[in-house]
Amino acid sequence: MIEGSVFKDPREYRSVPLPIWQELLVTVELSYLQFSPIWWGYGVPRGDGSAVVVVPGFMGTDHYFDQLRGWLERIGYRPYRSDIGLNAECPNLLIRHRMNQTVQRAWEETGRKVHLIGHSLGGMIARATASQAPEHIESVITLGTPIRAIRAHSAILRLAARIREQILLRHGTGVLPDCYTGRCTCDFLKSLVCDFPESVRQTSIYSLFDGIVDWKVCLTGDPKVDIKVSSTHLGMAFSPLVYSLIGHRLAGQ
Repeated sequence: MIEGSVFKDPREYRSVPLPIWQELLVTVELSYLQFSPIWWGYGVPRGDGSAVVVVPGFMGTDHYFDQLRGWLERIGYRPYRSDIGLNAECPNLLIRHRMNQTVQRAWEETGRKVHLIGHSLGGMIARATASQAPEHIESVITLGTPIRAIRAHSAILRLAARIREQILLRHGTGVLPDCYTGRCTCDFLKSLVCDFPESVRQTSIYSLFDGIVDWKVCLTGDPKVDIKVSSTHLGMAFSPLVYSLIGHRLAGQ
């Protein structure tokens, strides 16, 4: 495992010129999935019945992962919704009031450690959750998740700034003044900059064709952890290649 913190400077929010127009190809990737043998479970190891909690990305809900959860069930796992609702809320509150309860329920119902899969910001939430409760987590798989810093398309950063304003209006003193920024001192940010628990297997799936997040900040620096795919950022939720990698990584391969 990698020594020390990977998320070197969470304050580094930087706009990067990325080909966001390529994200329109997500519909093509979705159509490929329906015709892939992977969709029917061919070529991937059978699951052992353990729980897999899937966490949606920024501005996403559990709904767009319905297909992934259905596939996980077909290959032998017990998938769970994250139940965080729309991912446009203080991540610290999402973990404290929703993710922790979901993980606890999955752990109790299956009697074994839980796998987490997170897309983009959902991957950051998954990593923070694992850092806070490693005794309940078997592995974390992230899809297009910023791990070293926040570098994304300017449109995404502008939208995040608006979400931050809404969070502060909604919660007032219920959140820290720097909520939803890299300057915040909440448990969420602290969990990202601390050492990732050695007992938790990790996988970071990234793409050079990501039109939303700079792929360079998705790397841990460990070639056994970092896996490159050909996909758009949004398409990672539907890519047959990503599904195949998930199946093998869940099985510890």
